Amino acid sequence: MTTTRTFEALVDEGVAAPVEGWDFSWFEGRATEERPSWGYARAMGERLARASAALDIQTGGGEVLASAPSLPPLIVATEGWPPNVAKATALLHSRGAVVVASPEDAPLPFADGAFDLVTSRHPVTTHWPEIARVLRPGGTYFSQQVGPASVFELVEYFLGPLSQDVRNGRHPDRARAAEAAGLDVVDLRAERLRIEFHDIGAVVHFLRKVVWMVPGFTVDRYRTELRALHERIEAKGPFVAHSARFLIEARKPRHP
Repeated sequence: MTTTRTFEALVDEGVAAPVEGWDFSWFEGRATEERPSWGYARAMGERLARASAALDIQTGGGEVLASAPSLPPLIVATEGWPPNVAKATALLHSRGAVVVASPEDAPLPFADGAFDLVTSRHPVTTHWPEIARVLRPGGTYFSQQVGPASVFELVEYFLGPLSQDVRNGRHPDRARAAEAAGLDVVDLRAERLRIEFHDIGAVVHFLRKVVWMVPGFTVDRYRTELRALHERIEAKGPFVAHSARFLIEARKPRHP
């Protein structure tokens, strides 16, 4: 898709778009991403409907949790970024969910064995000992996570080639750390999925929203690279990258 809007106008649109929460509807018509075959939101909703007490870690703006048709009698979500805490609270309060402000790297502020289900979509980090601690015996952790070298075609466009250690930093095999925390991994699968960026505004908004992709990204800092990428998209069509996703389900044994 080509556009008659100027580079500056597209960049301004990407800068003006709000970045709170995990609602990606702004990208409609401007970027596309294939979805994993396992359907995380649907599968999460099925598990929530069977749970009695559940925790959603790093809930963002609460959009994924709020999509569940049915929530358990006790439902709690944590989030560390203040704008997202406010957004999640506003969205989830009417569903009976409590949102707790909790930094990503802090211990979970809950008692041992408080939940029979813990979920998390795209956590920045996964603290397996804490997850195992707050799960009841027989409880389940269910999560979709970002895999290795996700969208690195775009990342390396701005940062240059990265080391193999960095590229493999989120490999699904590392989720086997769940076993060291005393959990049994019952499902682990991964997919790579096509992403297309149709204009430079979408690139700008994406890098502002997913801040760990290009740390310290600003339009002023990368204006030369952005302009060159804009010209490339205008001449050749969408910039193509590939996201990496993996699904993990782990259970706490009923007996030690």
